Amino acid sequence: MTLRPVDTGAPDRLYTVTGGRSRSADSFDLVTLVVSECRPTAGMQSEHAQILDLCRHPTAVVEIAAELSLPVTVVRILLDDLRAMGRITARHPRTAASHAALPDSELLKEVLHGLRKL
Repeated sequence: MTLRPVDTGAPDRLYTVTGGRSRSADSFDLVTLVVSECRPTAGMQSEHAQILDLCRHPTAVVEIAAELSLPVTVVRILLDDLRAMGRITARHPRTAASHAALPDSELLKEVLHGLRKL
């Protein structure tokens, strides 16, 4: 079995795709859901168009990176571009405000037990 590097993209291609940028202005989580607000237009960068096509339904950042075969850092930069143009919206996953806001573990065990009986 031969090992392949994780990043198979050519460095010069990735440099071109991101316009030479190495960091995104806004940090998208891996599980942030992205939804396109419009369809791709003529003359648009191909990666931007692919993202808009993929995100017709809510799609996680990590799924976009996998579908495009691009590193997550590159996808974050592309998503920043699209957000700045108003072509996407991002929905960050909700986090519980405190431990008290989480469901009771006993209740969850009862629900799981009930589901297993079905």
